Amino acid sequence: MKTLKIEMIHDVVCSWCPIGYANLQQALRNLDVDAEIHFLPHELNPDMGAKGESIDAHLSRRYQWNQSTLGDYRVNLLAVAKQAGVCIDFSKRSHYYNSNKAHRLIHWCEGYNKQQAMNNLLIDAYFKRGLDISNTQVLLDFAEQLGLDREEGELALMSDDTTQQLQLKKQRVLQQGVTGVPAYIFNGSNLITGSNSVEYFEQVIRGLTTNNQPSVAS
Repeated sequence: MKTLKIEMIHDVVCSWCPIGYANLQQALRNLDVDAEIHFLPHELNPDMGAKGESIDAHLSRRYQWNQSTLGDYRVNLLAVAKQAGVCIDFSKRSHYYNSNKAHRLIHWCEGYNKQQAMNNLLIDAYFKRGLDISNTQVLLDFAEQLGLDREEGELALMSDDTTQQLQLKKQRVLQQGVTGVPAYIFNGSNLITGSNSVEYFEQVIRGLTTNNQPSVAS
């Protein structure tokens, strides 16, 4: 089985990131290709306050969308999410939250090879249950759920070392010229952007696991 290295550039609160992630995983399963997946942070709202902001209010303010546009966007998003097998429950997921601590937690979990497991927990917690993923105690509960030490996790969330290491990852994102998420770096140099379909990812992966390079990008 061939192994790919995939760096996924994402934000924990990005609606399209779990969709892209699910489609990527399905493509890997369909082609029986093993992948080493790591996560690179791209915070969409780094200045978000401690209480977060209503999703509708945020989108209306940021893009000047009216209620009709918001409704159309949500219908389309939910249809694409359902096709990917991703649950987004807007009756519970009502706010955007600051995602810095969640990214710090995923980074810390990488040292235990549990970054994907933590990402999965965060997707379920935020998109399905609407939990505040900026809350330290909520995040440490997830760490314990994965068998990790709560006190060590709390230190990692606050440490300067984590800040420096996360900044290096952010610099890698900037070097790629990425301005939106999700995006993916395959084998260190092949950049693909967008949530994309399973079929699209299959085309890219086939190109990378043969002698050919992928001929498509978005």
